[in-house]
Amino acid sequence: MSHHAPTRWIAFAQTRCLAIGTPAEVATAVKTFTDEEPESSVLVFDAVTSRPVEIDLRGSMAEVLARLPQPAETLASTPETRSVGRPKLGVVAKEVTLLPRHWEWLASQSGGASVALRKLVEQAMRGSGETDRVRQAQEATYRFMQAMAGNEAGYEEASRALFAGDLAAFREHTAAWAHDVREHALQLATAGTV
Repeated sequence: MSHHAPTRWIAFAQTRCLAIGTPAEVATAVKTFTDEEPESSVLVFDAVTSRPVEIDLRGSMAEVLARLPQPAETLASTPETRSVGRPKLGVVAKEVTLLPRHWEWLASQSGGASVALRKLVEQAMRGSGETDRVRQAQEATYRFMQAMAGNEAGYEEASRALFAGDLAAFREHTAAWAHDVREHALQLATAGTV
């Protein structure tokens, strides 16, 4: 049961943060800014993953907002018809290749192979949660740094510090960067250490 936070975007005009918030809030700010300053370029990112986001700014504000991706919650509001039998758990059948001794062990487990595999995967997911969170934060920070600070002084050193988990050195090597870029990079980097 993973509950996903609402999507948040962040937009930069050069090194200045224009907006951070929902896709609609950020798109509104970007459209307003680019209408006033059509020569300026704006970069928009997913605020958590740092993946670049493309916004089609053609037309009116209403047209721009209508083209934005719809939140997943609207899909979940469709009424479901309840069928007789086992509840639908969202189980997906895929092929798994194991050695004979693995199949023998799985078959001997209470509930059978599927139940045993699900339990093992859940246990592994719980155990690797911290490692995964740190890795995802590092990757998001690095993606953002590549896009926004790749030519900045201290970039290489900051990258090394990021992957070494040395937050003090990371702060030191990003100190001369533009304020908004540095602050967002630090926020992303510390997401893995909280």
